[in-house]
Amino acid sequence: MSVVILIRGNSGSGKTTVAKEIHHLLAPVSLYISQDVVRREMLKVKDLPNNLAIGLIAQILDYGMRHCDFVILEGILSENKYGEMLRNTLKQADKVFAYYYDLSFEETLRRHETKENTDFGEKEMRSWFTPHDTIGLENERIVDDEMTQEDMIQLVMKDLKLYKAN
Repeated sequence: MSVVILIRGNSGSGKTTVAKEIHHLLAPVSLYISQDVVRREMLKVKDLPNNLAIGLIAQILDYGMRHCDFVILEGILSENKYGEMLRNTLKQADKVFAYYYDLSFEETLRRHETKENTDFGEKEMRSWFTPHDTIGLENERIVDDEMTQEDMIQLVMKDLKLYKAN
């Protein structure tokens, strides 16, 4: 069984915190893949079209789907750069739960400002902000301004529980 939990959205929306907690709850049968870690730390490449991180994320996803019960992938993962790879690679999964944080810029900025160590601010975030960047996966769920991190964690765990029950 390979279940992929895909958590996407703009910078500062809370994706990483949620993904790490879900990974903790599903351990030791889960793999956590962070776009930021692969792109910025492992490869040190800019987030441009056709960057090296796209292929490496696809390979790590493939490995996870073959060897782990759950794969959690989180990141901005913009449609124009990662959409095709995600749609193609995720066809191999038994089940995909896709969540997209479609928050207002104001809410994204508010959440970002709660972080302790931030190396960028409103100006950079505004230049990166892309609203409504869904990738067209079946049952891709939209997360709005009202959903807290705890609500999101509960939603994902509830979805997994319902899937396992069937």
